[in-house]
Amino acid sequence: MDLASGSKMNSEGDDGRPVPPTSLPLQGGASQRKKLSAPRISLSLDQSEDDFGETPDDLDINVDDLDTPDEGDYLDYTDHEMDWEDPNTANRSATSEVYNTIPTYSAEEERQDGKLWRTVIIGEQEHRINMKLIEPYMKVISHGGYYGNGVNAIIVFAACFLPDSDREEYHEIMENLFLYVISTLELMVAEDYMIVYLNGATPHRRMPGLGWLKKCYQMIDRRLRKNLKSFIILHPSWFIRTILAITKPFISTKFSSKIKYVNSLDELQELIPMDCIQIPECIIRLDKQLKEAAENSRVNSFLQGSEPTAASRTEPDAAGASGS
Repeated sequence: MDLASGSKMNSEGDDGRPVPPTSLPLQGGASQRKKLSAPRISLSLDQSEDDFGETPDDLDINVDDLDTPDEGDYLDYTDHEMDWEDPNTANRSATSEVYNTIPTYSAEEERQDGKLWRTVIIGEQEHRINMKLIEPYMKVISHGGYYGNGVNAIIVFAACFLPDSDREEYHEIMENLFLYVISTLELMVAEDYMIVYLNGATPHRRMPGLGWLKKCYQMIDRRLRKNLKSFIILHPSWFIRTILAITKPFISTKFSSKIKYVNSLDELQELIPMDCIQIPECIIRLDKQLKEAAENSRVNSFLQGSEPTAASRTEPDAAGASGS
């Protein structure tokens, strides 16, 4: 074998591929630059064991044999979230709550909060009523049914349900109660109406002041003033008579003619239907006491052989004043 053939065999491998050179032959003279041959790059798509080792088909992985972390291996981030913001929280107990939970706000609670305030329009002006504040006194005004042709309303105003004037928030209560009464009156009245004022069994400390009554009259819509047919006062006392006498210059003569005084429930029943009117128990007791006092006065007058005098006939009114 000659050298040419031997070098040719050495330059080729067993598979016929050229073997990479193990030395860098110098070509040319000493003045020429050295030339480096590029390494062999295999562009073959065939994967052999020498290139990649085991093929994917030889891999046998059993998922059931893999170890997965238990729940206890997870980190508890709840107790350590605040460590990034406040280093002092690292000393807190693991069981302490870092965050204060926000209470849920149900739809029912939202509706209840909405009922705490009521917006009304009186005299083309918007007002807000604190319904929570006047809740104990809302019985002061009620619907007493109808009279006449069935569309004329009976509005009952019970003074015994008014607040005591010695309360700390008395003026605030009366202001909101005033708005409630006026707005409720406008809702209840469609046509003609009458007001039954239950004056008996009302202490002086609960009697509405002159300024409050005057304001009520002035704030009533002109339609309501016109449609009011009568203002009946049950068990009138000297106090309410005096107030009406003082306010007479501020009210019209036509309105004054609508005021009627009634001394008993029996007399009231002769004027209007009483089926739907809710009379407070204190009014019923007072009416019974006045009736017994009037009966005793007539019996005494009969035993004495004289007719009842004017003073004895007005005794129920005096009793009504003492009851108030």
